[in-house]
Amino acid sequence: MTRRLTGFQPTGNLHLGNLLGAMRPLVAAQDDPATTDSIAMIADLHALTVEHDPARLRANTVEVATLLLAAGVDPARTALIANSQVPEHAELHYLLECAAGFGEAARMIQFKEKSACGGPVRLSLLTYPVLMASDILVHDTDHVPVGDDQSQHLELARTLATRFNGRYGETFAVPEAIRPDAAERIMDLADPTRKMSKSSPNPAGRIGLLDPPDVIRRKVARAVTDTVGVVRHDRENQPGVTNLLEILRACTGAQPRTLTSYGELKREVTDAIEAVLTPIRARFAELSEDPGHVRKILADGRARVRPRAEETVRRARAAIGLLD
Repeated sequence: MTRRLTGFQPTGNLHLGNLLGAMRPLVAAQDDPATTDSIAMIADLHALTVEHDPARLRANTVEVATLLLAAGVDPARTALIANSQVPEHAELHYLLECAAGFGEAARMIQFKEKSACGGPVRLSLLTYPVLMASDILVHDTDHVPVGDDQSQHLELARTLATRFNGRYGETFAVPEAIRPDAAERIMDLADPTRKMSKSSPNPAGRIGLLDPPDVIRRKVARAVTDTVGVVRHDRENQPGVTNLLEILRACTGAQPRTLTSYGELKREVTDAIEAVLTPIRARFAELSEDPGHVRKILADGRARVRPRAEETVRRARAAIGLLD
């Protein structure tokens, strides 16, 4: 049995890249529960590293949980949690800080980028990669799906686990990365050299899972292509067209048929996206009518994962020298 942790931040709306690159593999892993024990984690503690509205954060956390359920996460097979509701995440965070160096945290790419934007910088922004390590290690996680933008953080988790084990005795499982298939690295529609992201300043570049059909049609119609005029897969010379082809393949599960124009390609992509998102929007609307049900699922997930998290923290406390 391998344990897999997939995390989602409740900042901004989840988008097509999240669905194809992270949510679908999470749902697919449920088909073999005898070999994979999965956790879907909403990282609401991470959202505290920047300025935020408390009411909006609570609403976003429930929205992300609802979207995960709408996309096919089955709470009977995959524990759905918010990391703030499992206090062992925060406790282990501090213990791992005692094994981490300032320079390691300061070298993290996201800290350097966000702290360079000006304005006050919260201490939690510096230390949140250690919290991310805690999120992973507290559940004895074996596999973590990561993209290129999170590779550095997973390496820090591996480094801290190895260092802690070396200093204080075997305590943590050392996690391994799972890389998404190239076709699931969905790029920005407005700038196909960048990954589709919630933090992109241009909302035209991402397809939100709750975007209405007319908005999706408009965004795809305005997606960047080129002047070559040939529909072909060429990431280096035709990144925009290649991105649309990969979205089409990922949505349909099949290689696209021969297409003769960019207009035809965009119509096919729009139809394929709509076919994927329509049932998710419908299920989201149903679940949203009973937010208490979603909160109960989060509570059930917390109860399911806490015994293992408590045992991990107990081992870490004993190893580092704290009293029972």
